[in-house]
Amino acid sequence: MRKKNLVVAIDAMGADSGPEMVVAGANLVKKHNSAISFIFCGDRRKIAPLIARYEALSSGVSIEHTDKSISAEQKPRDAVRKGRDSSMALAIQLVGDRRAHCAVSAGNTGALMSLSTFILRPLEGVRRPAICGLLPTRKGYCCMLDLGANLQADVKNLTQFAIMGGVFYRIVKREENPVVALLNVGVEHIKGREEIKEAGKILSKATIVNYGGFVEGHDITKGDVHVIVTDGFTGNVVLKTLEGVSRSLTHVSKRILLRSVFGIAALCIGMPAFLRLKTILNPSKYNGAVMLGLNGIVIKSHGGTDPKGFAMASKVGISLAGQDFTRHLKNNLRKDDFQGATEEIGN
Repeated sequence: MRKKNLVVAIDAMGADSGPEMVVAGANLVKKHNSAISFIFCGDRRKIAPLIARYEALSSGVSIEHTDKSISAEQKPRDAVRKGRDSSMALAIQLVGDRRAHCAVSAGNTGALMSLSTFILRPLEGVRRPAICGLLPTRKGYCCMLDLGANLQADVKNLTQFAIMGGVFYRIVKREENPVVALLNVGVEHIKGREEIKEAGKILSKATIVNYGGFVEGHDITKGDVHVIVTDGFTGNVVLKTLEGVSRSLTHVSKRILLRSVFGIAALCIGMPAFLRLKTILNPSKYNGAVMLGLNGIVIKSHGGTDPKGFAMASKVGISLAGQDFTRHLKNNLRKDDFQGATEEIGN
């Protein structure tokens, strides 16, 4: 497949609100880039009438039919054993078969990671893939991993996440020497769980990572570090907390301003700035995290996102595919002697 004719495989049945939101999100992408093709995986009887609503989706679109889907409650192990003919698995398999350049799903995170790992397999030397996403900061963006794939992470996991995160940021943001830090309860070397302290000791001596030490929760949005590493439990809580704070800020600000005539006047005068702030803080703008460390591109979208958010997640996959991300990741990991470094960590 030629890179200029990118194909995106969509798990049409994974979102909380069903395929209608997913198809609407794909339409937004297609309207801005007609060269993109979509393969919707799921129930043809439900998907086809939705596609017919949008003129932009009248070409470059196909459906891989299955009436099976992964539920939000399904355990990752069961997804691998019983869900190989699900809409989620079909989308991932299309990447594995090189019929699609990336897959996007708003479904069950654990199932998505398990199926992606089973079908695509991790890159050589990677013990556990991680979910990696970009977050807004005062100075631009940082990336954080893991955002939910591995609820627990040992020393080897954390050190590998740090190496992969550094490579990811270097490729995606073209930052030559990104600063990588471990999320902790304090910046002092004596604080934190043993695995975090041990990972910090190892990374401080590593030459393949520009290690910046420990950072605390309030440091995440400062923008002083480019890559923040933690376990999936903590990362997922942080991500959803930031999303909640973002929504609350715009809601509370508007409510306070509408309490008085002066506030309403100030809101009217400052409406362009308020709308700009709302756009910056909108979690949908940053939707889409990559399953980092696999032989293929799989993007996780929030299950409860809107069409704009799903379109953004799709664009993340399209952007990575357009940069031939997987090949570059392999080459960078090889150049950094990734496998040898992680083997040394285990000694």
